[in-house]
Amino acid sequence: MKKYIDILDGREKEVIVGRFGLDLKKEKTQREIAKELGISRSYVSRIEKRALMKMFHEFYRAEKEKRKKAKGK
Repeated sequence: MKKYIDILDGREKEVIVGRFGLDLKKEKTQREIAKELGISRSYVSRIEKRALMKMFHEFYRAEKEKRKKAKGK
């Protein structure tokens, strides 16, 4: 999980860590994060969606690469 979080920019990281409690604290709502960052809840939603898609695409790319290497052996 850590290697996928590291591809995010600072704000994306803040949103994902807060939303899913990855800092070992309580999970936060989009509204709570919006208030902390001084942005709208809908903008937090867009940042969260973009960050999750970035992480998914990086995961997918890495898995595809692993399968490719495994076939080549």
